[in-house]
Parts: sequence; C-alpha cells; structure tokens
Amino acid sequence: MSQVILITGIGKRLGLALSKHFLAQGFKVIGTYRTHYEVIDTLSAQGADLYQVDFYQQQEVDEFIAKIKDKYHNLSTIIHNASDWLADNKSKGSVQFSDAEIIQRMMMIHVSIPYQINLAFQHLLINQSKKDNGFTDIIHISDYVAEKGSKKHIAYAASKTAINSLTLSFSALLAPQVKVNSISPALIKFNDHDDDLYKSKAYSKALLPKEAGYSEIIRAIEFILSSEFMTGRNMQLDGGRHLK
Repeated sequence: MSQVILITGIGKRLGLALSKHFLAQGFKVIGTYRTHYEVIDTLSAQGADLYQVDFYQQQEVDEFIAKIKDKYHNLSTIIHNASDWLADNKSKGSVQFSDAEIIQRMMMIHVSIPYQINLAFQHLLINQSKKDNGFTDIIHISDYVAEKGSKKHIAYAASKTAINSLTLSFSALLAPQVKVNSISPALIKFNDHDDDLYKSKAYSKALLPKEAGYSEIIRAIEFILSSEFMTGRNMQLDGGRHLK
C-alpha cells in the first residue's frame, strides 16, 4: 500500500495544492474539508479519502477520529493545514462573534484540533515508522505573524504561537520515530478579491516583494519529509519580513 498522508483543510488554496501534489506522487491522501466545493468530487475521483468535518463541532471531530482509527493502521504524515482567520472586530462578513468566541474559535482550529489529532493518531505514525525502519512526520502550518504579533488579529496570532509550542512538545514526545516541525509563511498567495493597494502594502513589508506561492511551501514540506536530522523546528518562509 502507498504511503498514507492526512491533510486537513483540503478544499481550497494550499490544502488543495497539497492534495493534488501528493496524489500525483502516489500517496494515499486522507483529507478533511468543512465546505463542499466542486473540486472535492474531483479529488475523490482521483482516489482521495475525504471527510466533511466541522472542526468547531466536537462531536464531528470525535466521529472523524474514530473513523480513521477504525479504517487505518498506519500513517506516514500528518499536515495540519486547516485554518481560519478572524479579526478582532467581532465580525466575519455578516456573522458577529464575541471576544470570547473569537479566541475560542482560533484556539480550537489551530491548537485543539492538531493537539487532539496528534494524540489520537500517534500510534498510527509510530506503527509506520517501525514498519519502514524510518521516520514519519507531523507538520504544522503556522504563520509568520506568530513571531511579531498583530494589532488586528490578536487571537489568530496567539493561536499560531501556540501551534509552534505544540511543535516543540510533540517533537519531544514522539522522538525518535516521529519528526515534528512547523512552517511559518508570511504571504503564500493573494486572494482573487485582493486589490492593487492591498497587494502593494503587503509587498512593502518584505525584502523579497512577491508571493511565496504554493510551490514554495510544497518544497519546504518535501525537504522536511526527506530530512533525517530535523525535528522541533519552525521554518520561516517570510520573504525577509523580519528585517524590515
């Protein structure tokens, strides 16, 4: 059987790019998504094992974990990509959130979910490691903002800082069979609705005024997977923002 990789948040953007990449590489891809997009059916037709899960609903989380533990005995990699981005202005579109709801949601999606999944599936990763006499991997997709904080996304930044702490703790817990690392991009890719003024401001924050692009993140992940000497580390892909 091919190597089995679990990727959360595969419905769009980076998660979708990762799913396509690893399917093309011959991996068995397990994916989660919250909202059904047309491309979900395409991924499923290509062999991905996909689960619609609302990570803000604990019952759905528990059911998903139980299904994976029942169906699979081994995992080679977990990539925690599922994310949300709530500003501290108590709203997202027409939806209103209290301060308590904002911090709870950010910590749930970026910290509690990886925490629960890592603990639940640790033995699946260890089983694969022992079978191959090699390493398996957990990769947390973090964010450059965790390094400097944010005036407008305080809860989001705090949750991304917390996921970096998970990297440290799980790397110590699961060594030597499982390597645990994180990647912190600053600007992966603009959205279609981003205007020129927004793009100009974003470019001005970095020494390298460009999008990272999905391929940059994929290359970083491939490096982590191939490494035999890196764990507990956070790769900063920030275009030099720390020097501006």
